[in-house]
This record gives sequence, C-alpha cells and structure tokens, in this order.
Amino acid sequence: MARKETDHPDYHFIKVVMTNGTEYTTRSTYGKEGDTLNLDIDPNTHPAWTGGTQQLLDRGGRVSRFNSKFAGLGLGKK
Repeated sequence: MARKETDHPDYHFIKVVMTNGTEYTTRSTYGKEGDTLNLDIDPNTHPAWTGGTQQLLDRGGRVSRFNSKFAGLGLGKK
C-alpha cells in the first residue's frame, strides 16, 4: 500500500519564544513555515520544573465537597 502525500502534516521550521524572551528554532507542525509560537508556560516558570508550589483552585466548591465527603478517611492535610 503506497503512502499518500496527505497522510502526514506539513513539518516545517518555526520560532519558539520562551517566557523570558529566549528564542530558538525548531521543526513543528504548528502553523506554517516561519511562524512564531509564544509560550505562556515553559520550563523556566512551570512548578513541575522549577520545584515551586502550585495553588489548587477550588472552582465551584469541588475541593471542599471532596474534603467533607472523605474527611473520615484520614486523607486530610498533614
């Protein structure tokens, strides 16, 4: 079975700009040749890489409901 040209997306060079302004060129399927991808989160700022703490947002009281539902299991903060 022969491969069709449309089986794969266009793979081209783009510029990536990190949150601190650092730029580098890489190959990607994002946008088109020469486009710029400005990152909002990258290894310079994300807690997963920096070791910082992340605050859990309680949207609609979900965390509060969870904590009250399972309070008797000893899963509370230590």
